[in-house]
Amino acid sequence: MTDEKRAITVDDLYQIINVEDPQISPDGRYVAFVRVTVDRMENTYKRTIWLSETAADTPAPRQITRGGNDMQPRWSPDGETLAFVSARGDKPQIYLLSMVALGGEARQLTSLPQGANSPAWSPDGAQIAFLSALTADERQREDENADDPPADKLAAKHRKERTEQDEKERLDPYRMWRVPYREGTAFITERYAQVYVVPVDETLSGDEARPRRLTDVDANYQPPRWSADGTSLFTGRQADPNADEPFTNMALYRLDVATGDETCLTPDATHTNFMPLPSPDGRWLAFARLPASQRGDMEAITRLSVMAVDGGDVTDLNLTLDRSVDSYRWSADSETLFFTADDRGDTPVFKVNHAGGDVQIVGRGRYQITAIDISADGQVVGVISTPHNPSELCALREGSAAPTALTAFNADWLAEVIVQEPQEITFESPSGQTIQGWYILPVGYQTGEQYPLALNIHGGPRFMWGPSTESMFHEWQSHAARGYVVFYCNPRGAAGYGEAFQRDLHAAWGEVAMDDIMAGVDVLVEQGAVDAERMAITGGSYGGYMTAWIIGHTERFKAAVSQRGVYNLVSFYGTSDVPILISSDYGVEPWEDHALLWEHSPLAYAHQIKTPLLIVHAENDFRVPIEQAEQLFAWVRRATDTPVEMWRYPRDGHELSRSGEPAHRASRLNKMIDWFDRYCQPTPD
Repeated sequence: MTDEKRAITVDDLYQIINVEDPQISPDGRYVAFVRVTVDRMENTYKRTIWLSETAADTPAPRQITRGGNDMQPRWSPDGETLAFVSARGDKPQIYLLSMVALGGEARQLTSLPQGANSPAWSPDGAQIAFLSALTADERQREDENADDPPADKLAAKHRKERTEQDEKERLDPYRMWRVPYREGTAFITERYAQVYVVPVDETLSGDEARPRRLTDVDANYQPPRWSADGTSLFTGRQADPNADEPFTNMALYRLDVATGDETCLTPDATHTNFMPLPSPDGRWLAFARLPASQRGDMEAITRLSVMAVDGGDVTDLNLTLDRSVDSYRWSADSETLFFTADDRGDTPVFKVNHAGGDVQIVGRGRYQITAIDISADGQVVGVISTPHNPSELCALREGSAAPTALTAFNADWLAEVIVQEPQEITFESPSGQTIQGWYILPVGYQTGEQYPLALNIHGGPRFMWGPSTESMFHEWQSHAARGYVVFYCNPRGAAGYGEAFQRDLHAAWGEVAMDDIMAGVDVLVEQGAVDAERMAITGGSYGGYMTAWIIGHTERFKAAVSQRGVYNLVSFYGTSDVPILISSDYGVEPWEDHALLWEHSPLAYAHQIKTPLLIVHAENDFRVPIEQAEQLFAWVRRATDTPVEMWRYPRDGHELSRSGEPAHRASRLNKMIDWFDRYCQPTPD
């Protein structure tokens, strides 16, 4: 009963279990997937591979690996072996696990110095293609057989020491010769993912058993996919390895498995293309693409496209739906593509014929389904999040009333805690646009009482939140548990409402979204549950930009927490790994119109900030480098008397709030709630 449950706390972060990467067995009976738990003592995450049956009312899922860092499960064509990646030593390697006699030890298949990932079985089950990243020098040594297995343990020790010394010298100092020169949380150090194949027959030895590299280009190849006849691999990489901004010139390639010869399938430079997926019958190639230009077009929807496997005319399949494609899979008969797409707060499963036509909904409800796979008889298995559960595995059939849960990993925890229901709200922006949002009433809410507001703003800007957003479930419920009305919405520029809606933010990141967001705040205040004198605001990335922008233009908020935000568009262009975001969304480079970018930078208005401000940033964030936070902190500190603090988190990057060190995630949320409480919880005089 509700009275027996407790409110969610920050420490509940350590109780939540997540599901990733479902893979259905060839006979459709089983699904292998990754289960992610938080190890509080080790301050890390544990990933193990589990197995579930796909039918309803089946036995509980069971764990089949115990490495603690196991991922990317992939079934052999006969369903008797599971390949997966595990980091059980210095580098992740590919392992093979018999599914006939479960309980045995997995066999290590690769032992490459730089590790291996992204395994893909050949149609006959005799080989596995995969990726491993090497420098040009490492590739040359490999070609010269300089990396043959050492003769004994002493030789192995000496090689390891020599390799470590070579790596240290290679990176001291760094060489930077193109931009961006860093990505995620690491510098790009001229080590690039290459495509390999390796036989799985354990009776082979010597050269016959050795992994064979097919590529030799200074570019990162995407995970390879086999052709139906097993003679080719499909992949993607930067079309011009020497060009800057790789995202704007991605092309698809066909690799001859016997010779390694490459054929570019998308020589037309009008689009950037990625993630090829050949059809089971070997005739078609599905892939995602975006319009390409020197400045990019980040405001366009991501298209689901199909062409013949040898290249040629391209058909875009999701333009009538007008939503960006996410995960996609072929039907067994190669006639249909199933895919997910964000749509008005939910993420349903859709399907469309490979030749085009109307897009149809397979399943829709108040949920978000991601990372799908499809069985031979058309059953969809995916990761599902709902307003009441952040992550489970589910099965869905076309026409079914609702998805069927295949796991209940979070059930025991959810039975202990109070989960508040998100309430949908629609309102009109000053421009006349209908905006969709949600609010969550605080635990213990009583009609007629007023409560402080916690306004949350999403990043992107082409991102979408909804009532089932997995990454925000715990944070929003924690705010509600502390007595806040939680509000979030999808202002113009957000994904999930069509390309025109996304383009409404062009060259106006701050003004347009602020109008929409504040219109929603006004509606909530008018409804009576929100105390207009106790309102707090927060957001991350683009949401951090909007947090700083709003408090630089209004004094209505009593507390603000700005996280990993963009505050100076000019310096962001020069330090971020996505400068294309600026040239695309504003249509200029900084040297062409410095004044325009400064006018639209929150830093230009920081001297007007009166709202007590907490700034949170990770030191290894190369998406939005910490210099952005440093500028905002110094500006507010020196130009105003406004209370301002900054917290720097070492080691973590842009994903601090979602996948950063668990202790850092808990610390961040605790500091946010403490800051809100300091300025918003006391009852005003």
